[in-house]
Amino acid sequence: MKTAIIGAGIAGLYLASRISRKSQVTVFERKKEIGNQACSGLFSRRILDHIPDSENLIENKIKYAFIHFPKKTLRLDFSKEFLVMNHSELDKLVSSKLEAEIILGCDIKKIPEGYDRIIGADGPLSFIRNELGLRNPLFKLGILGLQKKESYDDFVETWPIKKGGFLWKIPRGKNTEYGIMADKENARVVFEEFLSKRGIVLNDLRSKLIPQGLVLPSDGRITLAGDASGLTKPWSGGGVIWQLKAADILAECFPDFKKYAKIVKREFFFKILAGRIASRAVYFSGFNIPWIIPPRNLIEPDFLIKKSGERRF
Repeated sequence: MKTAIIGAGIAGLYLASRISRKSQVTVFERKKEIGNQACSGLFSRRILDHIPDSENLIENKIKYAFIHFPKKTLRLDFSKEFLVMNHSELDKLVSSKLEAEIILGCDIKKIPEGYDRIIGADGPLSFIRNELGLRNPLFKLGILGLQKKESYDDFVETWPIKKGGFLWKIPRGKNTEYGIMADKENARVVFEEFLSKRGIVLNDLRSKLIPQGLVLPSDGRITLAGDASGLTKPWSGGGVIWQLKAADILAECFPDFKKYAKIVKREFFFKILAGRIASRAVYFSGFNIPWIIPPRNLIEPDFLIKKSGERRF
């Protein structure tokens, strides 16, 4: 059996590593080199469950976060610490261990022929998703940059935006990262105002679309993964852990794509719904009735719904 994976991001590469045990895999990547340059690389410790060798990429460890509302600051303690990594180096690590063929600089313009299974892991503006006639997920715009300021603090800071989204500060060890996730129309202006007020100068600004809203086909031969599927956490826009979990499901179901879609929808539907409800509740309370929110809370960073054997909210 021959399988084509479109997109050599973390989801596509990880899938290739899993599926190559069952199929002859070819990965097609539009860019000429491997590596996601526009991602904070802030992952829970679960990243080590999926990619154990990534422990060597840890730049800093994060134990809690401050959320700065206009009239109240909340502290969130993480039940599992976050790890700061270079996402580009993570991609390269996974690709270096692949037995599958990777074809770089190949911009796919039509559904590849000669393959028994095709997986679109080709990012937020997925060509494969469009060819299947599926709806687009909602999109936010993410922008980030680095300040040449060393920091090994064990916490991150965030500033919610009333219209939706938030700004962040992440200590990356040798540098400090600032970023924003917000509506495409407002993100750049809000980010520039935030930086200007604080006299912050950033280098190497990068941006990318952040999809939100799971989209999977019922096709038995072609499916989606990674950002192409819109699978990201509603409260943060982060998607790597969820996407790797979905990739594990795909690998276990392979080559039954319909079974994969059914299980992933069942696995994440309530997590996405709960995340949306929780985010809206926290934002509404933080901006309108901040006194009702406890000043310090313990959260599980990847999932909001309790599963047997794991501690949640």
